[in-house]
Amino acid sequence: MPAVSSDDSQPSVHTAFDGPEALLEPASRIGATGELPDAALTQRIAEHAAGVREIDPARVYELLTPALCGRHPHTLLQWLCDAGLLAHLLPELEATVAFSQEGGRRHKDVWDHTKTVVRQSVPRPVVRWAAALHDIGKVTTRRFLEGGKVTFHGHAEEGVRMFRRGVVRRIGFPEPERARVEILILHHLRAGQYEPSWTDSAVRRFHREMEPFLVDLLDLSRADVTSRRPGKRQRCLRGIAALSERIDALAAAVKPKPLPAGLGKVLMTGLSLPPGRHIGVLREKLEALYERGDLEGGRDSDYYLDVVRERGLMDGVALEPPRGF
Repeated sequence: MPAVSSDDSQPSVHTAFDGPEALLEPASRIGATGELPDAALTQRIAEHAAGVREIDPARVYELLTPALCGRHPHTLLQWLCDAGLLAHLLPELEATVAFSQEGGRRHKDVWDHTKTVVRQSVPRPVVRWAAALHDIGKVTTRRFLEGGKVTFHGHAEEGVRMFRRGVVRRIGFPEPERARVEILILHHLRAGQYEPSWTDSAVRRFHREMEPFLVDLLDLSRADVTSRRPGKRQRCLRGIAALSERIDALAAAVKPKPLPAGLGKVLMTGLSLPPGRHIGVLREKLEALYERGDLEGGRDSDYYLDVVRERGLMDGVALEPPRGF
C-alpha cells in the first residue's frame, strides 16, 4: 500500500504529539481507506509508542473500534505493528508475528492468518475484535510432535485467560462487548467441528448453548476459513452452512414430546418396580436429560428404559408408594 504524503488532513511529524491520543490519530484513516501515513510520521510514532499506555483503556477502545470496523482492518493491524503500538496495546497479538503454525510453512504464520480472518469478518465490533484475538492462545500452547506435526490443544481456553489477564487491562471494552468477545474466543472452533453425524440432540444442545451469540459465532467461523486450497475452503464453508441450515430446520420443526405416553408402565414392567412416586422421579430425570440435549425425544419406550439402565438413573431413588397410601 503506497504511503500518503503529509497534508492538512493528518498531523505533521512536529505537531502529532500534543497528547498521547495523537499516536492513534492515523488509525481512523488507515482503517477506512487503507492509506498509510508517510514513513516519517510512522517512524516518529514508533519512537514515542510507549506513550500509548497513558491513554485511558476505555478511550483506546473508542479510538480503535471504528478503525477496526473499516474496510481495511488488516492494513490497520499491520500499521499498528510497524509503528510499535501493537507491542504496547496488544503484546499477546504482537507475539504471533512470524509465529508459525507449521514448521517451515510461511503461509501458516499466525499473524498473517489473523489479518486474513479480520479482513474476511463482518464489520461488527464484537466479531472484528474476536477475529483479531481468537488465536492469541496459540503462542503458549504450541507443541511439536513426531513427524513435524504441530498441536495447539487448549489454545481457545488459553486465549480467554490471556484476554482476561491482559487485554482488557489495556483495551477498555464495555462490559456487554467484553463478555461476547470472550465467548467468541472460547468457542471459535465449535462450528467448524460440525459433522453430519451429529445427532439432532447434539445440534439442539449447540443451538441452545450458543443461541445468544450464534450469529456472531457463525460469522467468525466463516471468516476463520483461510485455506488457500479451494477444495478444503469450500468444504469448510459448506459444513458451517449445513450446521446453520440444520439449526434452522430443527428450530422450525414441531418439537417432539420428550417422553412417550405409557412410559411409567414400561418402567415398572421392565425394572420390576411397584407403582409409586419413584416413577415420577425417573421421568423427571429423563426430562432433565432431554432438556440438556443429552436425550432424544419422540423415541419408543424401550429406548428410555435402556437409558435408565445404562446410566444408572435408579441409583439413589427411594421406592415410595403413591401419595395417599
